[in-house]
Amino acid sequence: MPYPKRTAALASAAALAGSAVLSAAPAAHADVVDVNYRCQTPIGVKSAVSPIDIKGVESGGGYRITMSWQKGVSSSPVELGKGAMSPSATIKLGGADSGTLAVSGPANSAAIPADTPIKISDLSGTYTPKRTGKVTFTAGTLTIKALGTTTNCTPTNNPGASLTLDVTAPGGTSSGGSSSGGASSGGSSSGGSSSSGGTSSSASGGSATGGQLPQTGPEDSAVALGTLGGTVLLAGAAGALWLTRRNQPARR
Repeated sequence: MPYPKRTAALASAAALAGSAVLSAAPAAHADVVDVNYRCQTPIGVKSAVSPIDIKGVESGGGYRITMSWQKGVSSSPVELGKGAMSPSATIKLGGADSGTLAVSGPANSAAIPADTPIKISDLSGTYTPKRTGKVTFTAGTLTIKALGTTTNCTPTNNPGASLTLDVTAPGGTSSGGSSSGGASSGGSSSGGSSSSGGTSSSASGGSATGGQLPQTGPEDSAVALGTLGGTVLLAGAAGALWLTRRNQPARR
């Protein structure tokens, strides 16, 4: 094969292999979404905007979901010492699934000065699909607990999904419900079959009653032939004996 043709063939093969790998990869799409938070703090309402990033990594039969804040939110009028602030949040599920996913993370690893936006550590949780399909993950409520107080920060700008995953429910949970319905329907159908079986049994009983009548099948013919054959055999033997005795010379 000439060199240019060989190069073109190799390039085509590489392109096909690459497209096969891409088509086999699971569908996932992530966006960094700006979230406008309205935080109800012990000293009043505060607002903050932070870009939110949500990532998902397969873990066992589910996904490890991690939520990240790229800017700090809310603030404290007093310094928060190391480990004084504990964050958690919810992620709204949409698309093929619904509900919320709870995520949490470690307390602050360093002191947070007073009147300084609070940087939230990465929060994680495990998501187990309940249905198969594309599931969206959108930032929900952020909760900050510190010094015996609780601050709730709620998105006000109806943010879009930060992550979309094409998931598969383990064991086909969603289809299992349909299967269960089918089994229930099958039970009903089976009941009909049972009734039908009763009819069949009744018919069989009629046949059994008919079995008490005299039989006129092949067995009777066999018995008749056997009787006839025995009669012929005896008659032949008697005839042969009579001829033998007749042909013997008379004794003097």
